[in-house]
Amino acid sequence: MEAIAYSHFRNHLKDYMKKVNDEFEPLVVVNKNPEEDIVVISKSEWNSIQETLSIAKNPYLSEKITRGIDQVKAGQTLLHTLIEE
Repeated sequence: MEAIAYSHFRNHLKDYMKKVNDEFEPLVVVNKNPEEDIVVISKSEWNSIQETLSIAKNPYLSEKITRGIDQVKAGQTLLHTLIEE
């Protein structure tokens, strides 16, 4: 994860916005006071994180995912051929 100074980020905001969106890589913006540091991520990455958190908070979905992972690890899967029309 790249880290840059706040002043450099401010002076090149458009370029960094494009980079974060194009590369799907978070960017740390540091300030003189470390408590004011921030992380910049793309909107699509933010939405993905929110969806993951939503699923993790849902006991039914979390259990279903865990069961599926356990089935794959145990080799309890079936291969299906897709029929294209």
